[in-house]
Amino acid sequence: MSNDKKQEGKYNIKAVSTILGVQPGTLRAWERRYQIIAPIRNDSGHRLYTEQHVSILRWLVQKVDQGFTISQAVSLLDKSELEDQELSPPVQKDRTESISDDLLKALLSFDETKAHELINQSFSIYTIDKVVIDILGSLLVRIGDMWENGEITTAHEHFATSILRSRIGIIMHSFPHNGILPKVVAVCGPGEWHELGLLIFTLYVRRKGFEVIYLGSSIKENDIEVVLDEVQPKFLFFSCTMRENVDALLELVESLTKTRPGLEIGMGGFAIDHLTSNKKAEYADHIVGQQKSDWEAWLKSKL
Repeated sequence: MSNDKKQEGKYNIKAVSTILGVQPGTLRAWERRYQIIAPIRNDSGHRLYTEQHVSILRWLVQKVDQGFTISQAVSLLDKSELEDQELSPPVQKDRTESISDDLLKALLSFDETKAHELINQSFSIYTIDKVVIDILGSLLVRIGDMWENGEITTAHEHFATSILRSRIGIIMHSFPHNGILPKVVAVCGPGEWHELGLLIFTLYVRRKGFEVIYLGSSIKENDIEVVLDEVQPKFLFFSCTMRENVDALLELVESLTKTRPGLEIGMGGFAIDHLTSNKKAEYADHIVGQQKSDWEAWLKSKL
């Protein structure tokens, strides 16, 4: 790419925020505090970012996601000048783990104010994907395990779900969708009311640009048929947390697979992750996995 093209301001702050997964307020704070870049201003006074600006910000985001603080990343940027060289990994513990621990304590103490403070802190430090998947997603698994093992009450699980659902829902609806990509329907399996895992997976799919019709907690089987007839999606995703609901979901998946051969059906959630080895092998084509890399591979195999 020519130097002129690199210096041409063409991205507004909303576009850069979407590209990098960093909140606009965080981008402004970085610019103000560290003077790392100086976006061009158009006639209306709005920031316009060049390709070079985006490259610098992307490099910083990668370092922050590796565990560096933003100030450390900026210092490294001055030394590296974006050369293609590997920098030593940070010696300090990844802060996502400690934030997740603190957030868990706040949620289990029913401390809503502290929980929101910690979530806000996470979004000011890390990208949207890292917060939702590495912090909130891992926390969801921990809470699910604790609830399943009787270590916490249903009240604890419901409180945590309501806090995290509200934050994830706000983020999810802020992403635009790509009209070229196929449509997706996301719903909890039969009898399921625990939708937080589905929300996190749906957020990931929305970030990829898919148009997602999010139905949330369980609906009647016949109602799902109505939605599928109306929307005509390529993908249908089910979430199942409760082990006692697994058999009903597997039966529904088998039925839909026979009646709708063009529909790609995916399943995920605590109960799916804990299927027997034989069941996992039998339904391998429908199991989307537990991690982002699993989701990437599953989607890629179906497109």
